[in-house]
Amino acid sequence: MKIHEYQAKELLAKYGAPVPRGTLAHTPDEAAAAAAIYPAAVLKAQVHSGGRGKAGGVKLVHGQAEARETAAGMFGMRLITKQSGPAGKIVRKLLVTEAIDYSDEYYLAVTGDNENACLAIIVSAEGGTEIEVTAKISPEKITRIGLSPIEGLNSDQAAFAADTLELSGGLKDELASLLQSLVRLYLEKDCTLVEINPLVLTKEHHLLCLDAKINFDDNALFRHPELAELRDIDEEDPKEYLASGYGLSYIRLDGDIGCLVNGAGLAMATMDIIKSCGGEPANFLDVGGGATKEKVKAAFEILLSDENVRAIFVNIFGGIMKCDVIADGVVSAVREMGISIPLIVRLEGTNSAEGKKILSGSGLSIIAAENMADGARKAVAAAKGGAHI
Repeated sequence: MKIHEYQAKELLAKYGAPVPRGTLAHTPDEAAAAAAIYPAAVLKAQVHSGGRGKAGGVKLVHGQAEARETAAGMFGMRLITKQSGPAGKIVRKLLVTEAIDYSDEYYLAVTGDNENACLAIIVSAEGGTEIEVTAKISPEKITRIGLSPIEGLNSDQAAFAADTLELSGGLKDELASLLQSLVRLYLEKDCTLVEINPLVLTKEHHLLCLDAKINFDDNALFRHPELAELRDIDEEDPKEYLASGYGLSYIRLDGDIGCLVNGAGLAMATMDIIKSCGGEPANFLDVGGGATKEKVKAAFEILLSDENVRAIFVNIFGGIMKCDVIADGVVSAVREMGISIPLIVRLEGTNSAEGKKILSGSGLSIIAAENMADGARKAVAAAKGGAHI
């Protein structure tokens, strides 16, 4: 789960991290009132996307009149960045923050290191730019420091991070304190990323978190109801939000073959085999091991709401999931929703014979697949041919 910058800074402040003053604004008048207390202010579009500055989502203003006029032009704008996709993000909120005079920019983050089963602190003197760009152009300027989630940060690791950024004196202590705050926040709130970019050195010679990004592990939100309240539905794909309400794992892609699969591994393999057959999957959709007829119907609703989908491939390997339950759900969905695009179904595993009888006896034009490869080939051919059932 992602949250906005203003929410991330509020969390950071609670953990003792230094952040600039700021006020959330929902109207031009609110933005003007907030900007009035600063000699200069920065209006920052609050959307779940990086690269806002290059897209016109960050503006420097002086005084109430300029703040009101600039904010009026920002509210409602469609901000298109490298991360937002062509649809962009609608600006509904602005963070009005004091303009900070600083001399240096750094990058600082805490994230997981799955390969080494630990946490990783990532530091770079190339702050203010996307870390992906730095990694591509100057990977030697990025330093990763592994640390144990049980033992936490030690003084040697903090000192090494400071040396990497060429910080000395009191700044080394400030960085150590900041790192302790970030690691504690990461662990206590079940984060997947705590990123400060840029971390700046002010003219007063102090470190300040000028921008922040925090992501959380969705699977741990049941432990943090206070974090679930920070979720902004307007920033999410409507289909992905609908899927989450039914306990479905769904991610929209750019292809034209809808996939309905049980199990994340099988879902990945299904997308791979579709591509190997010359097609493009329209989504990742895992109905899970305990899907009901209602879940299957909801999955079809989500797939059919994507206007790019020209064929649907149902690929089920029954283990905990019983194939006859899926078959009942498929037949019910087709009858109730009047699906008019090709539907290819492969059933294998628990109660597969019963499931196949349900499909064949339904009287519906469902295309049976002998195996996964056969189903993928038929789905690709159907999507390219545009055949209807």
